Amino acid sequence: MAGQNNSQTQDINALLQVRRDKLKALQERGADPFEITKYDQTHHTDEVKSLYTAHEAELLAGRPAANVDGLDEEQAKQVLNDDYNERRAIMDAAPIHVSIAGRMLFKRVMGKASFCNIQDLTGKIQVYVARDAIGEEAYADFKKSDIGDIYGIKGYAFRTKTNEISIHAEEIILLTKSLQILPEKYHGLTDTDTRYRQRYVDLIMNEDVKDTFIKRSKILKEIRNFLADRDFLEVETPMLVANPGGAAARPFETHYNALDEDVKLRISLELYLKRLIVGGLERVYEIGRVFRNEGVDTRHNPEFTLMELYQAYTDYNGMMELTESMFRYLAEKVVGSTKFTYNGIEIDFGKPFERITMTDCVKKYAGIDFDQVKTDEEAKALAKEHNIEFEERHNKGHILNLFFEEYCEKELIQPTFVMDHPIAISPLTKKKPSDPEKVERFELFINGWEMCNAYSELNDPIDQRERFALQDAAAAAGDDEAEHTDEDFLNALEIGMPPTGGIGYGIDRLVMLLTDSPAIRDVLLFPTMKSIDK
Repeated sequence: MAGQNNSQTQDINALLQVRRDKLKALQERGADPFEITKYDQTHHTDEVKSLYTAHEAELLAGRPAANVDGLDEEQAKQVLNDDYNERRAIMDAAPIHVSIAGRMLFKRVMGKASFCNIQDLTGKIQVYVARDAIGEEAYADFKKSDIGDIYGIKGYAFRTKTNEISIHAEEIILLTKSLQILPEKYHGLTDTDTRYRQRYVDLIMNEDVKDTFIKRSKILKEIRNFLADRDFLEVETPMLVANPGGAAARPFETHYNALDEDVKLRISLELYLKRLIVGGLERVYEIGRVFRNEGVDTRHNPEFTLMELYQAYTDYNGMMELTESMFRYLAEKVVGSTKFTYNGIEIDFGKPFERITMTDCVKKYAGIDFDQVKTDEEAKALAKEHNIEFEERHNKGHILNLFFEEYCEKELIQPTFVMDHPIAISPLTKKKPSDPEKVERFELFINGWEMCNAYSELNDPIDQRERFALQDAAAAAGDDEAEHTDEDFLNALEIGMPPTGGIGYGIDRLVMLLTDSPAIRDVLLFPTMKSIDK
């Protein structure tokens, strides 16, 4: 086996050397592709096809299709051939000239003429390359080209006898020589570890992967469009902070050399955005990277993109309306419908999203009414009875949430707002006036996933200081995800923050849902990977 691997390595090295030799030959005669600094690309492949189709429909309007009724095979073949030649003559008399650029992924040489496929941002197109059209020297160079080379091609569009819109090359220029070997055409790049580590190859070989990331970009664009229409300002806040707050998570730590201070990477966007509400900006949002020192699985990556927004003079009911409207808008813009499938299950954003309290949800799926549970001891006894693991520091509110996670989350497939969380797990949220054990908070669940977290924001600085003190105590008791008192934030609240609603959601999980992607790594261009030992 070792001998076979050595032989394969030698074969690959020989092929790689051939490519370098071809580059050297070009350079020696003054045709170094790496000296080319730009190329006039007038069209992408999808534009060529749509332009030609429209032009063809206009020039051939009213022309009847060839009639082969009653003809034998040879006669029918001749009639169809004559019809093609006539149509081709009409189109060639008024050609659409284009200039495209892209990577060659296929080549078939046939004497004085060849075919290749060129791939660019929007797709692939066939190119007909003839010696008489581009010249002997250029054609000789093209015959020596390799899969992966990047070309600029000028020519005119036409339709082949097999009905494929193609480009008849009149000029072909090698823009970049590929010195590596792409994966074999028919098997492609399928190994997931290699795909994630070499995303640049993955994007070349797998069109659906490229489509996913084009959709991701469109999702971000449409979020911004939606919020701009509602008069939100996009802002930027610090990534390196002394006190990372706004979420329950363990931060990454680093050292700021210039200031000789230890700092942390942010885990949330919340506390700085609320400072801006205090400053009077009223409607703000940020789309940015946050960093949480946690494990990696199909739905979690240590660094991910978060969208958070805050709106003055509204509450969590206003945030429910905004969230539902935004998600419905995004589905229509990106998927083209309010109905789509994820992992074979239809998700419907067109219907009003269900609303249910966390207590009622646990009552529905676990059969336990926590409104009737009066003490922490009763809650812990129920947890033991149902084999729910908990920590000694947990109280009734924590245990209600543990029951929700165990019994309810997996049931929430269609969009569902789960409201009125226990105060114990919501240190930055306003209490419900009707029930001080609960807060005005909701999480949006879709496909069994938490998609969104939102509050009527706590703006009482006295209450907030007491909540921070409880978090400090939890941290002292060993909770490394607890928040800590933020004196500057408390100072901002003492200056005065108006009643405010806020929401936050992970962009990556939303992209997974709208692109039917099974894992978060499939929607991150460069996901976190363990280093390969050298």
